[in-house]
Amino acid sequence: MKISAKVECGIMVLVDICVHSEGDSVTVSNIAARQNLSAKYLEQILPLLKHAHIIRSIKGSRGGYYLARPAKEITMQQVIDALDSTVLSGAEFESISETLLSTAICECIWDRMSEALCEIAGNLTLADVAAAYTRLVEESTPHLMYYI
Repeated sequence: MKISAKVECGIMVLVDICVHSEGDSVTVSNIAARQNLSAKYLEQILPLLKHAHIIRSIKGSRGGYYLARPAKEITMQQVIDALDSTVLSGAEFESISETLLSTAICECIWDRMSEALCEIAGNLTLADVAAAYTRLVEESTPHLMYYI
């Protein structure tokens, strides 16, 4: 399985919006700066997430993007499907011959792996990924000690 840059960037955008929105919208330029991504590329990804009703936008000088619903209600399966519907659609096994062995391999390996990926993506939420990111940020931030 190969994950496209579009899927990876889309997930990064959503985690950034989740962590930094706090009741306000987040601008493309702020996301691009924080995550070291191209704003032009993000502008191609955001409409896909908006079309899937994962994010909403506000136009104007105080405009930006925000989550359309709580992060705990947005699954990674919904996000991945919005950005690239082929990722979780199931593995395609290029059989060299149509034999019972190739059918058994497909059923025992590829179908089961695809089901497991879909189950994981369906149970993992944006809130889970945002919490993991927040934890990593906190762990990497040096703690200052003050002595009196």
